[in-house]
Amino acid sequence: MKHAVSVSLGSSTRNKTVEVDLLGETVRIERIGTDGDEAKARQLFREMDGKVDAFGVGGIDLGVATPWKWYPLYSALKLVQDVKQTPCVDGNGIRETLETRVMQWVERKIGDEIQPKTAFLVAGITRYGMTESFVNAGYQCVFGDLMFGLDIPMAIQSMRSLNAAARILMPIVGRMPLSMLYPTGEKQEKITPKYEKYYQGNTVTGGDFLYVKQHLPDDMRGKIIVTNTTTPADVEALKQRGVKYLVTTTLELDGRTFGTNMMEAALIAVAGKGRVLTNAELNDLIDRLGLEPQLRKLN
Repeated sequence: MKHAVSVSLGSSTRNKTVEVDLLGETVRIERIGTDGDEAKARQLFREMDGKVDAFGVGGIDLGVATPWKWYPLYSALKLVQDVKQTPCVDGNGIRETLETRVMQWVERKIGDEIQPKTAFLVAGITRYGMTESFVNAGYQCVFGDLMFGLDIPMAIQSMRSLNAAARILMPIVGRMPLSMLYPTGEKQEKITPKYEKYYQGNTVTGGDFLYVKQHLPDDMRGKIIVTNTTTPADVEALKQRGVKYLVTTTLELDGRTFGTNMMEAALIAVAGKGRVLTNAELNDLIDRLGLEPQLRKLN
């Protein structure tokens, strides 16, 4: 049996372990949250190094990939500095493969129901594959990177401005402590409605679910959410707020979807190469497995 483990800075209440058959190989998929404890995360990575087939880094990215450059997040890299044997990924490979197709798939399924074609992407820079999918599918997008990443109440209104912001800010952001970049531990479970005009003023909201959830309004009637990493409690919360459709970019396994880091680690474990896979190799596995987004009508 293969074993892929995601060590996450996120809440331990979201922990989950499942066994799944992928291409005839049984893979144990395990998510371990450390409630924002960076020292504990480093310890787990160190202790399991060489004992599992692949690591996912959850709750934070190791860096941010843009079409022109990869920007390291130095505080995140410290989490895995002791990992010497087991391949380790943050899900960027899945974001650059599976997520680049998501809105084209959505358009084939429910495109006629999405009017107007406007989207609020809570973090366009860190999910560049998803961003490009929305833009290439003809959506008018507004980006919440400054609002959700840096608590600056200013929306970014164009791809040109988004790229300019990335070039200016990413070298600075890369030096910031993890606690300033992403909700961890108990903060992941708290919802503080904010920026409602952007959620409610666009047909689709897209991005990492913990960002989407962070400021989710009470009223999301008729809206569409495109995201990942949802638990049954998350789905129920979206349903109660009136969300019409939920699209998740990763598979639902035993009642929940996992993060892109977990799914990429699982694919690395299946491949058995003992290293990070190239995007071409990931695309090949995705096609062989027939992986595609999941669409659920909630209301």
